[in-house]
Amino acid sequence: MNKSQAAARLEKLRELIDDYRYHYAVLDQSIMSEAAADSLKHELTQLETQFPELITPDSPSQRVAGKPLPGFQEVKHSQRMLSLNDVFDRAEAEAWIKRLQKLAPEARPEFFIDVKLDGLACALWYQDGVFIRAVTRGDGFVGEDVTANIMTINSVPLRLRFSKKYEQFLKGRTEIRGEIIIHKADFEKLNESRAAEGKALYANPRNTAAGSIRQLDPKQAAARPLRFRAWDLLRDNAADISTNADAYAALRTLGVNAGNQSRVLKDLDAIMRFADEWEEKRQQLPFNTDGLVIKVNDRELFNRLGVAGKAPRGAVAYKYAAEQATTKVKDIFISIGRTGSATPVAILEPVLIAGSTVQMATLHNESEVARKDIRVGDTVIVHKAGDIIPEIIEPLIKLRDGSEKRFVMPVTCPECGTDLVKLKADEAVWRCPNEQCPSRVSKRIQHFASKVALDIEGLGEKNVIALLDAGLIKETSDIYRLKKTDLLGLERFAEVSAAKLVAAIQAKKTPPLHRFIYGLGIRHVGTQTAVDLANHFRRLDTLGSASFNELRTVDGVGDTVAESILFWFESEENQKILAEFRQQDVWPQEVRVVSGALSGQKFAVTGSLQSMSREQAAEKIRAQGGTFQSSVGKDTDYLVVGANVGASKLTKANKLGTNQIDEDSLLKVLGE
Repeated sequence: MNKSQAAARLEKLRELIDDYRYHYAVLDQSIMSEAAADSLKHELTQLETQFPELITPDSPSQRVAGKPLPGFQEVKHSQRMLSLNDVFDRAEAEAWIKRLQKLAPEARPEFFIDVKLDGLACALWYQDGVFIRAVTRGDGFVGEDVTANIMTINSVPLRLRFSKKYEQFLKGRTEIRGEIIIHKADFEKLNESRAAEGKALYANPRNTAAGSIRQLDPKQAAARPLRFRAWDLLRDNAADISTNADAYAALRTLGVNAGNQSRVLKDLDAIMRFADEWEEKRQQLPFNTDGLVIKVNDRELFNRLGVAGKAPRGAVAYKYAAEQATTKVKDIFISIGRTGSATPVAILEPVLIAGSTVQMATLHNESEVARKDIRVGDTVIVHKAGDIIPEIIEPLIKLRDGSEKRFVMPVTCPECGTDLVKLKADEAVWRCPNEQCPSRVSKRIQHFASKVALDIEGLGEKNVIALLDAGLIKETSDIYRLKKTDLLGLERFAEVSAAKLVAAIQAKKTPPLHRFIYGLGIRHVGTQTAVDLANHFRRLDTLGSASFNELRTVDGVGDTVAESILFWFESEENQKILAEFRQQDVWPQEVRVVSGALSGQKFAVTGSLQSMSREQAAEKIRAQGGTFQSSVGKDTDYLVVGANVGASKLTKANKLGTNQIDEDSLLKVLGE
């Protein structure tokens, strides 16, 4: 990128970031996630580092954004409330420490580290130990007087507790800075009560906390489950507090909530061990966090290092791998799935999200591309959480330069040239109707061998494609004909790997019925429906000969699913595949009634489990005679509540009076 191109890009980035910050900091509205905004700010900082002559005084990198809202008295801060620069990995943290060493070569600083809070920054003023005022961050120089609202928060002491050790803080002026937050459990309960009243749900804890503090009526703030958690202590005489660790100790003694996760660390290695530890454990915290705050512990040195733009040189925010980031759409192609669905997929400029490099994202269907107006060349927000397929949330239209191209859905299958069709007039998805389309065949075999189906180790995408290209298989049933000698002529296989794959395939000739049903790839039949069908019909032959009305008697099987099952078993091609399975002695086990400690008990799960996947939990419950349900119903005995739960299942469970247990209780029930 040359200087002219960088200048144009920076202008657009500054405009969009300022727009985000205005909505976020002033109006308490989210026009994009904080993770996506961080990604844009990181790009801006990187460009300004590359072209420092393009830095302008009004750049978001040079100031703290946000203006006081009308309706509150403006108050000047005693000391500027600064923001922090972000670092995203070990290399950037190391570069920050090296800059400190250049600025203070004689120093060997210790580092104070704490979990970063996601709330509304606020300063509490105390005179002779008595609370007198609360001021929001505002623009860093001037904030809003929100004293009446803050006084309603129980975690804010109206008088500091006496301590002989810290008696000086009860004389003169003491300022405590921290964050107004809402705990995750409190937020869920708040939304549950709103759902019960038919009111719109709140979007996230941070915006709800900020909006509560900016209510002109303190009664509305008092009705919200707000908490204050401190992260700094200021005195007119800086010598009153020698280190940040001392500040936290004083805060707790004075009766103020401060972080229990904080530590004093010696070097970068210790910092990274702490960061890795809390990346795993942060989901267990009662509040949301997206990273850590790292400060020079010695406050005299911290102050001597000074300020650069909007941030102190002696501190940074270490951000964990975000679930959202921004990148560019390089192209859009069509992927043909095992059921023939023609899905637009975006090819992206590689971007790190949730700890992995993302280069593609699903666009779902033609209508979704048009609704979001996603074009080739767009800068977009991409979301990825855990193992979820990356998805484009929206394009950033303000960054367009006119070179972007609209997506046009093709009329023929890119794999086999067959005309694409819609099975129903009102269906959103175009499909390739050719059962022998190379892409459909490959995806069917991969699905059959996948972990949640027959779980055949070694039969992943690359090996399936290699076998198809070599002409060794043409359909799913062909995998059972493979011999070690067939594989040895292929580039991907040696003696050991060939023997392992053949053995893995042969070991799955008599799979559980529900896994086999799911592995057949019948449209609309997911893992739970496969279990329900297996438990009801008990044999594949019985399922295959079931009538529409018989299928409809199965819990969770509606008209669409029943029609899809009938269509699959009536297909001549599919009957040939089943005959091939039988010929090779491949057939699922008959379901036998399992009795055990959990017989007659029905379980559902909400949120993520730490010790096992949801599918593993389902298998363990079924192995002891219990029933695993995908949703909460009147007959659900237990709802297992994991981490990061949504409101829907909890709300329904509360309404129905369903017993709720945590993961530890589930493990005890399972005898583990």
